[in-house]
Amino acid sequence: MMRQDLAACYGQERLPRYTSYPTAPHFSTAIGADGYAEWLKAIPAHATASLYLHVPFCRAMCWYCGCHTSVAHRDEPIAVYEAALRCEIDLVSRQIDRRLKVNHIHFGGGTPTIMAPEAFTDLIGSIRHAFFVLPSAEIAIEIDPRTLNAPMIDALALGGVNRASLGVQSFDPVVQRAINRVQSFEETAAATNGLRRAGIAGISFDLIYGLPHQTLASCLDTVRRSVELRPDRFSVFGYAHVPSFKKHQRMINEAWLPDSLERLDQSNAISNALIEAGYVQIGLDHFARPDDEMAVALRQGRLHRNFQGYTTDASDVLLGFGASAIGHLPQGYVQNEVHTLAYSEAIAAGRLATAKGYALTDDDRLRGEIIERIMCEFGADLGEICARHGSVPEQMLLSSPRLQDLICDGIVEVDGASLALADDSRFLVRSVAAAFDAHLDGSRHLHSRAV
Repeated sequence: MMRQDLAACYGQERLPRYTSYPTAPHFSTAIGADGYAEWLKAIPAHATASLYLHVPFCRAMCWYCGCHTSVAHRDEPIAVYEAALRCEIDLVSRQIDRRLKVNHIHFGGGTPTIMAPEAFTDLIGSIRHAFFVLPSAEIAIEIDPRTLNAPMIDALALGGVNRASLGVQSFDPVVQRAINRVQSFEETAAATNGLRRAGIAGISFDLIYGLPHQTLASCLDTVRRSVELRPDRFSVFGYAHVPSFKKHQRMINEAWLPDSLERLDQSNAISNALIEAGYVQIGLDHFARPDDEMAVALRQGRLHRNFQGYTTDASDVLLGFGASAIGHLPQGYVQNEVHTLAYSEAIAAGRLATAKGYALTDDDRLRGEIIERIMCEFGADLGEICARHGSVPEQMLLSSPRLQDLICDGIVEVDGASLALADDSRFLVRSVAAAFDAHLDGSRHLHSRAV
């Protein structure tokens, strides 16, 4: 099939981004606070951890947003929530019989920098008191350049932040008005330069394609202007339009959205422009300078994928803090209460805020590793992976009718027990990963289009 035919055939499917396996729609209340407490107590002595802290507040709602967040016009709810985060850190750490080593910390949102600078400093202090943050740890934070100020930049630097991810999305003013996010190039440049002056050298930009009224020309103009600011990484995501799940997305008229072929053209144009500018493509949607740690990890086969996307984080344990935050332990996944009030009430009562989770089976672990390697490397050595899990590759290769269709259509090439995506079909990597997803059928409507 031609690339356009493949996009038309497979691109309309709604599929996960596979930042976990199984994905969050399959979590259930069978795993709660008591189960999480037992899992925490059983963390292996040699384990290292990464921490994710969710701050579910913004000053205004971007209509494309798919995150768990709400608009905060006052500072008091944010301060109360930050205090709850510090209490949760104490609750979780008391379940572990030592100061667990931490090599990655990520503040996500929402807009984490909506916190007062002194509150952020207190939060970092609580983390360092409860955990042993390694000197080499990556400490990253997501930033809305429109609201970043000098006191907050100083607090980030004081707290040891060494990577900042700036939301850019698009510099096209027509697109910005359509998504309720008007952000000038000058605001973005001021935030980038301010962070660098404070010693925060790791700068990442987030871009989105498939937005309302977006064109090839506006995508390329956004890339051109972004590259002028020399970020060392880019994340380039396709807009996921799920208005039944995110009601504010109903403010976006579906007639304004590009179709699958237009989205593919936009994605390809952005990718090609970034590669021409000297960046290396990392998996499906990340780009990095050749000397960046993420590009090095790709070359050395050390790239991983988690809820923050592609990462160099090889931690055994991910601990999630805050409303809706997800954690990953050897036994499985846990997720906190999604709603801020329910989360805060649980923490105030001295309880872990775990609302649901998922206990992994041996089959989940096998499939999860295959899916991660496909998402990271556009292929997988099933023989090697299956051997580690006491399985046989033939069973995985022959048991999926979907995989056979992908092979017949020339999307996947098989050599013995190894499979790889054809070079011109890599944009369908989520479709290939889905061939190994035993849980997919019950959750398709909650995911974004494959292209």
